[in-house]
Amino acid sequence: MKIGVFFGGKSREREISFAGGRTVIDNLNKLFFEAVPIFVDGHGRFILLNWQHIYKGSIRDFYPEQIHVPASPNGFQVYSDSLNEIKPVSENIGTILEINELSNRFDFAFLALHGLSGEDGSIQGLLEYLNIPYSGSGILGSAIGIDKVKQKLLMQDLGFSIPKFMVLGREECIQNSDSTPFFEQIVSKLGLPFVIKAPHQGSSLGISVVENKEDFEKGILKSLFIEKIYKYKWDQLNLNQKIYKIKEITDLRTGIGFPILVNELKIYHPEELIKFLDSHFLVSEIAWLESENTEAEIMIESFVKGREFSCIVLEDEKSNAFALPPTEIVKGKELFDYRSKYLPGMARKITPIQTTDIQIEKIRTKCVELFQKLKFDVYARIDGFLTENGEIFLNDPNTTSGMMPSSFFFHQAAEIGLNPSEFLTLIINISLIKRIQSGVNIFTYKKLHTELENKLKENKKSFDSKQKIGIVMGGYSSERHISIESGRN
Repeated sequence: MKIGVFFGGKSREREISFAGGRTVIDNLNKLFFEAVPIFVDGHGRFILLNWQHIYKGSIRDFYPEQIHVPASPNGFQVYSDSLNEIKPVSENIGTILEINELSNRFDFAFLALHGLSGEDGSIQGLLEYLNIPYSGSGILGSAIGIDKVKQKLLMQDLGFSIPKFMVLGREECIQNSDSTPFFEQIVSKLGLPFVIKAPHQGSSLGISVVENKEDFEKGILKSLFIEKIYKYKWDQLNLNQKIYKIKEITDLRTGIGFPILVNELKIYHPEELIKFLDSHFLVSEIAWLESENTEAEIMIESFVKGREFSCIVLEDEKSNAFALPPTEIVKGKELFDYRSKYLPGMARKITPIQTTDIQIEKIRTKCVELFQKLKFDVYARIDGFLTENGEIFLNDPNTTSGMMPSSFFFHQAAEIGLNPSEFLTLIINISLIKRIQSGVNIFTYKKLHTELENKLKENKKSFDSKQKIGIVMGGYSSERHISIESGRN
C-alpha cells in the first residue's frame, strides 16, 4: 500500500511536522507499506519530495532553493512564504503535484501536519472530496480540535470541569493591553495567575502565564503575534545584537514569523526589517510589528495548579475508545511551552503519572469520555491537570499528536508493548475502518483494508523466522544521550 505522508505545511508548527513526517516515513513497516513523501510548502503546494531532503535538519536547509533566496549579508534563513512571489520548484527538490494527481500517487494519506490547514478539517475535506482515505479524525472532530474557544464552550455544556475563562476580541486587547483598570477587571474575574492563549495554535504557541501587569501586556501581544519595539532599546544594540533580536522575534516557532506588517507596509525579509527599523526610529519612538497570520481573539483562563498530564486515546477495530497510560509532565518552569515540549532536557515525561491506580483510571475514563463527545476519530491527545484534591481538569484536546520519536504518541504506545512501526500500522488500519464507516467509496476502502489484514496475518505466521539484531546503546561516556538517539534510529 502506498502511503502518502503529508508533512511540512503552512502553519507555525511546520518544523515539528517536518520532523514528525520523517519519523513516520522511517518507521512505516516496509513489508506492508511504501512511503511517498508529500511535502506541503508555505504556499500550500503539494510537492513529491526527493527522498534525500527528508534528512535535512530544517525545512530552510533545502527549501526554498538558494537560487530563489535574496542575498543575506547577515546570514538570515527564510521560508518560501517569506519571498514576495511564488517561485518554481526544480527537479532537485521534487515534483509539484496538482490536486487531481494525488490519488494516482498513493492509496492512503498519513497526516503528520499540524495547526491551521493541517488539523482543522480543511485537508481532511479535500481528501474526502478526492476519495482518498486518511489517518485520524474526520472533518467535524478536526474542526473542533483546532478551536480552543469552541472546545471550552462544548466542554462547559457537556459538564466537564474547566477553569474559568473569557474570550476577548483583538482590537479590545490591543487598545487596553497597557490599561491598569482593564488588567484589574480580568484579575477580579479570574484571579492571579491566569493564562493567555492564542485560540487556534498548537504546540503551546502564543501562550503565557500572567502573574503581574507587566506580564499582561507581553502575553496579549504574544498571543496576537505582535512585537512592540522601542527606539531606546533598539539604539542600544550593536549589529550582532540586532541580528540576534530579529532572528528571535521573527522565528515562526517562538516569535511572529514573516511576512510582517508595519502599518500599510508588508516586509518579507529580515534584512529589509533591519533597514526599516533603523530608518523608522529616526522619526518614531515605537515600532509595532504584526504577523500577517494572527488571531482575531484571545482566550484567557484561570491558572490550574496541579500535576500536568497528557493522554493518548485510541479507537479499536470496533470503534471502542480506550486510553493509554497517561504521562506526567515534570517541567522546569510553570509553562509547558514550545521549548519545553521539543528541546531535550526541558521537561521530563513519566509514564504512567505517579498517582494511585484509581486516579489513573479516572483520568483515562475522563479522556475517553471527552474523545467520544467531541466526535474525535481514530486517535487524539488530551492534556489535563490533576489537582491536589484529586479533581481532573481536561485541557486543549488535539486530534493530531506530535510524531517525534520521543513524543507522547510513541512514548505511551511503548508502555503497552507497541513499537513505532506497529503503532503506525494500527493507526492506518483503524483509520481505514473509520473511512469505510463514512459510507463513501467503501468498495475501494474495504479492498485496501482486506489486503492489509491479510498481510498482517501472513506476517504473524513468519514472525518467528526473523533474525534478531541486538542494538547496543547508552554506555558510560558523556555521549550516552547521543548513543541513545543513534540506537533508536
